[in-house]
Amino acid sequence: MRILIIAIVALVLQVYPKYCSAENIEIEFSEDDSYSIEVARIGVGDTIKWIPKNQGHNVEFLAGPKMSSLPKNSKIDQTYSVIFNDPGVYLYGCSPHANMGMLGLVIVGNDLHNLENIKKIKLSPVANSVLKRLIRIAESHFKSS
Repeated sequence: MRILIIAIVALVLQVYPKYCSAENIEIEFSEDDSYSIEVARIGVGDTIKWIPKNQGHNVEFLAGPKMSSLPKNSKIDQTYSVIFNDPGVYLYGCSPHANMGMLGLVIVGNDLHNLENIKKIKLSPVANSVLKRLIRIAESHFKSS
């Protein structure tokens, strides 16, 4: 019986830190049609929660490391959370405002392996300009870490 208890405690101690160490980041929809954090860096298993502080916005994933399993779009003006289990770069935007540059990047696990695919996404000229700025931020932080 004592060995069983020790085994259970050991198992719990191995699994528990994975859930305790996960980070939660909150990103707000801002008044100027942007996200409060435009380039978010998180670990695998971390969660991002988007909070509508301004009306008329949502989250739509445009690209990621596994295009076939991108998170679903959120509804307009709804709080939305995603747990990121696949490392890589995710591009998202607001469905009504992405072409006006309301975009964001999520970098999971400090992994930029799919960044070249993100760069090839077809966007409006304004959104493409914003994306280039976000990519420069992502790449500069990657080089300095």
